[in-house]
Amino acid sequence: MPASTKQNYRGVYHFSPQAKWMNDPNGMVYFEGEYHLFFQHHPGGMTMGAMHWGHAVSKDLVTWEELPVALFPDELGMIFSGSAVVDWNNTTGFFADKPGLVAIFTHHLDMPEGQPPVQRQSLAYSHDNGRTWTKYEGNPVLEDDAFIDFRDPKVFWNPETDKWVMIVACGQTVCLYHSPDLIHWTFASEFGKGIGSHDGVWECPDLFPLQVDGDTSNLKWVMLVSIGADPAFAEGSRTQYFTGNFDGYVFTPDEDSRTIRWLDYGRDNYAGVSWSDVPEADGRRLFIGWMSNWMYAQQTPAEEFRGAMTLPRELYLESREGKILLVQKPAQELEAARIPVLSLKDVTVQEINASLAGLQLDAYGIAAKLPRGMSAGFKVRVGTGEETVTGIDAQTGELYVDRAASGQAGFHEHFPGRHSAALQAPGEIHDLCIYVDRTSVEVFGNGGQAVITDLIFPKPESAGLAAFAENEETPFLSLEVYKLDLPAANGGNQQSEG
Repeated sequence: MPASTKQNYRGVYHFSPQAKWMNDPNGMVYFEGEYHLFFQHHPGGMTMGAMHWGHAVSKDLVTWEELPVALFPDELGMIFSGSAVVDWNNTTGFFADKPGLVAIFTHHLDMPEGQPPVQRQSLAYSHDNGRTWTKYEGNPVLEDDAFIDFRDPKVFWNPETDKWVMIVACGQTVCLYHSPDLIHWTFASEFGKGIGSHDGVWECPDLFPLQVDGDTSNLKWVMLVSIGADPAFAEGSRTQYFTGNFDGYVFTPDEDSRTIRWLDYGRDNYAGVSWSDVPEADGRRLFIGWMSNWMYAQQTPAEEFRGAMTLPRELYLESREGKILLVQKPAQELEAARIPVLSLKDVTVQEINASLAGLQLDAYGIAAKLPRGMSAGFKVRVGTGEETVTGIDAQTGELYVDRAASGQAGFHEHFPGRHSAALQAPGEIHDLCIYVDRTSVEVFGNGGQAVITDLIFPKPESAGLAAFAENEETPFLSLEVYKLDLPAANGGNQQSEG
């Protein structure tokens, strides 16, 4: 992007709203050839306010079309986070001739000063592939006076019990409910006391099964729970995960009470949940997160809009060094957007940098393989006084991103810094997969076992790229660099007129 182009901090291949504020992804569901992405949206401002559900659709998880706002606040309150499902068997009675979409969301009603807000779960349904919505006249369908924080329902159909299951955040725990029809709910169990991180309020849970190492006879359930930012917690908001067993009513974790496992070791992957109703033949669990952090989300540099989503990702469970780990990989659809720039094998840092010299890249990917024991990496979005450093530290066995000199960073004291994740390598080779956009770096180490997602705010002209290594004589085993270019203009997402 030329230096004269206006910088509005919009990524090339990350979804962002055409205008105003966006946070959590909501209602992700696949139906009739479209991936739906709803999102927390304040169409009247650049910070969180009167929350609506924004809406975008994609046929390929890469190019997004933004549609008109889906759900608006009403007399029951603002529209907070939730999920969406396909009611294939018309359990709700909302559909006669063919299946349709049902949204399950939190109604958040602010009360007079001195009283806590009221949060309840409600429904809306659509007969036209999510383009228009009707709120259920019997809303709310679930409330519990015992919880001040009672929000973010994720719902799925459990064929083992022939019932719908809801997992909902309840302050410092999650609660599980079941229903035959999405309307009448029965409490099943509560999970979270004395286990995991409690450094902030629990939010945006998810629960789904995954095969371990692709073995159909070895199934585990994965629970995601996001942790809201607490001023005393310098890392801000994060997302943790648990593995375990689920009998349709109770989740039993594998972890002991002291174990905390983070989904992402960067600072900018929050409130992520998975898509519902992806066809079984696809065989993937697809995920996306909000690429920000409540610690500074409302203070990030912004023009016209504020907020973006992470790359869409595939989630897997893999055995690594005796542990079952949740692994993330960029969605395979992104490969179609690659334009090869450079491909090298068995090359030293000097040889790599000779090939990179003068190269100016706006949005791109890097795939590299290093011999185990080699400390090396890349400086991305390099310009005058600006660079973001990412790589592997062989001494500590860590993957890291250092954004201390990445560009604009003074809007919050905790934004600059170095973020790291321990690498677990079953072999003698480390691999790095790095996605760089105008305002973000997403790094996947060792097949997605360690992941770091970080926002950056460099100048548009900071578009240089360089490799580095502690021992410059040790060669990189391989290196590929490719541009990422999308057919749609303005960040790969367009707005529909109706």
